Amino acid sequence: MTTVTVASVSWEGDSWETLRSWPSDMRHDFGVALRELQEGRRPTMNARPMQSVGKGVFELKDADDATWYRMLYLARIDDAIYVLDCFTKNTRKTESNTLNKARARLSQVRLRIQERKKEVKGGRGK
Repeated sequence: MTTVTVASVSWEGDSWETLRSWPSDMRHDFGVALRELQEGRRPTMNARPMQSVGKGVFELKDADDATWYRMLYLARIDDAIYVLDCFTKNTRKTESNTLNKARARLSQVRLRIQERKKEVKGGRGK
């Protein structure tokens, strides 16, 4: 039996605070989906690639009677999942400012990953 390392979750910007403000059933559903991702499984929640944000970025989707809930995340890299943004919306189209915020956070994450790899390669890491 192969053991899978459980990935950590890196909450970018205000994504954690936003998720915490959602109704408890939504927090639970997104939490279960994240746990599945952490354990290397596909989430049971609806997910789709968000190439408009960047390569490797996906959107988890759920809704209640009043609101659509969304989480944008960067797929597992080096045993971490990066939650770029959590937001709600009431129309089919995702606002451009939301997509731009996620792109900016993705750039910051990729830069941090690159810097960490340089440090490890240079012998200054772990």
